[in-house]
Amino acid sequence: MGLGVGIVGLPNVGKSTTFNALTKAQNAEAQNYPFCTIEPNKAIVPVPDKRLNELAKIVNPDKIQHSTIDFVDIAGLVRGASKGEGLGNQFLSNIREVEVILHMVRCFEDGNIIHVEGDVNPLRDIEIIETELIYADISQLEKKIERLKKQAKSSKESATQLVIAEELYAHIGELQPVKTFEKIDDEVFKSLDKELRFLSNKDVIYGTNVDEDSLANGGNKYVDLVKEHASNVNADVIMLCAKIEEELVGLSDEEATEFLADLGVNESGLEQIIHKAFDKLGLMSYFTAGKIEVRAWTIRKNTKAPQAAAVIHNDFEKGFIKAEVISYLDFITLGGESKCKEAGKLRLEGKDYIVQDGDVMHFRFNV
Repeated sequence: MGLGVGIVGLPNVGKSTTFNALTKAQNAEAQNYPFCTIEPNKAIVPVPDKRLNELAKIVNPDKIQHSTIDFVDIAGLVRGASKGEGLGNQFLSNIREVEVILHMVRCFEDGNIIHVEGDVNPLRDIEIIETELIYADISQLEKKIERLKKQAKSSKESATQLVIAEELYAHIGELQPVKTFEKIDDEVFKSLDKELRFLSNKDVIYGTNVDEDSLANGGNKYVDLVKEHASNVNADVIMLCAKIEEELVGLSDEEATEFLADLGVNESGLEQIIHKAFDKLGLMSYFTAGKIEVRAWTIRKNTKAPQAAAVIHNDFEKGFIKAEVISYLDFITLGGESKCKEAGKLRLEGKDYIVQDGDVMHFRFNV
């Protein structure tokens, strides 16, 4: 669907190690020096969903297909990235293409791993990255304002845009992120954001990368600092140990569950990140369940049935008649489609039906 998550942070905070684990493949070179990630690594990552396995136990399909989410590993930014320091400008443009930012923050001490700023200080590190994003937005907005000034002489629409753009420029000139601009719900602002894709207006998830002991102990002083900051800026924090996540890659699901249980953890940090990112992108899944496959289909929340059908095939929307719908809970509790029909739990829904997360669906349509 063209929606993605960009992994950012200073060099050597665990971005590429996290990416390796996310993709279950060692295709992002994790080395102990800045800028080892030269091109952004892109991967399509399956969204873990235990419901698919439960459906498969009943249907016994040939295969299971998960919803997916795009992750992009973006090279380590440094102080001055917006002015081209390191390989900054190139990577800042890559961040514009994603909808959500996973900001990896180093929350562990290890004398063997160089910190580009000299010591471990998560709040300073966060400020460096987020200030660079604001500077990049300032640069973008300056260019837009110059264009609007010329266009405003002959265009009322441009003149209106110019007023909002200059107010926003004053706001971010104080190094305040775009997301705290008071007119963020204004339609004129929204059109500017759609065009310029402001970096400091994107949803952020902080990934606090800790050592194994801190993971088992539920955090450390560095994680506490990040959580306090996140609560002030209305962001989410997910704690993980990138090193452990990479070790989990080679284990079976059962072995991984047991390994995490020994650490007192129910779900891996990466699974939490994938689920949180999926939610922040405004996405959800409905299911189809047949002998060929049990499959999760990705749609935006509040999607109506015909548009949900189009995700399978455009013809399904064009010729839409009705949707046969069974709630996931009913499907599992009663043991499949035929038993749900017998119990009156299969519903016929029309064009205005808003699909619910976990609906098991079959579409009737004219060819």
